[in-house]
Amino acid sequence: MFNRLLPVLAWFSFLAIVFVTVAPIGLRPADPLSVGLDRALAFAAMAALFVCAYPRHAWIAAFFVIASAGGIELLQLLSPTRHAHLDDALVKAVGAFCGVLLGGAINLVRGVRCRAADS
Repeated sequence: MFNRLLPVLAWFSFLAIVFVTVAPIGLRPADPLSVGLDRALAFAAMAALFVCAYPRHAWIAAFFVIASAGGIELLQLLSPTRHAHLDDALVKAVGAFCGVLLGGAINLVRGVRCRAADS
């Protein structure tokens, strides 16, 4: 049951991050964390969810979430109240990379192998 829920959670987290990143700044939820930590943790959680949801395609999931850090940042160019910054994309990419490592570690503990290990 939980394995079926993981892809839904992964894609929901992706859509939530896209919304929060592109929506007008007034719609951004407030939280007590610093902006950089908030971004990094959001991308780390999303990356871990994707790697756990798609363990046989972990490399593709890793590429997707790390590349999406830049892509989602660029989407801010479509919003007149937002602006894209390279340093924000880098913070998100580092968070995504850490999440990929966390997801890989979780998969090891769960005993789930990626495709490369099956070859």
